[in-house]
Amino acid sequence: MGVPGRRAGGRGPRRGPSMIIETIFSTLDAAGTPNFAPMGILWGDEAVTVRPYRDTQTFRNLLDGGAGVAAVTDDVAAYVRSALYGAVLGHFPAEAIRGVVFEGACSWRELEVIGRGGTPERASLQCRVVHTGRRREFPGFCRAAAAVVEAAIVATRLARIGPEAAGADLARYGQIVEKTGGAGEREAMRLVLDYIRRERHD
Repeated sequence: MGVPGRRAGGRGPRRGPSMIIETIFSTLDAAGTPNFAPMGILWGDEAVTVRPYRDTQTFRNLLDGGAGVAAVTDDVAAYVRSALYGAVLGHFPAEAIRGVVFEGACSWRELEVIGRGGTPERASLQCRVVHTGRRREFPGFCRAAAAVVEAAIVATRLARIGPEAAGADLARYGQIVEKTGGAGEREAMRLVLDYIRRERHD
């Protein structure tokens, strides 16, 4: 891949990790069982930074296996199902690493961990892009789809955010979905709200 930060032939710098892109991130445990989780990663041309919490399966798998796949997708339900319900999403084998690719990916990057850091709570793993794949164009999220993703993030952080703040955020996101979403976004939002109701009653 060359030296990070330098173009082959000395044609100027390459972009390093710069902006956070939401992905479906997949890893394998030692037994080969896939794990899928929404993950906002610092995106770069040749390297990305992944920042999982240390108490997650994603972190444990990255630590043990040293590899993962970041998939960009417009399938908003996949974010909800993997984040809140632990769903093993449909997948196919990765090309260059020991891993799997979410079958609903528009495009994906297969990653190899090359550096570790972070805080006691949250790791910061520098990863090299070893393979890229593409199936179709990513059209971007409509407002409703983006609201569902944000609602799913709130749902995973109920204990940290607190019920009042979470309720206000969810009400706002729910209004956006009702006003601008289609059947897919409404169904995904229903899954988020069902999860929250279950958590509050447990």
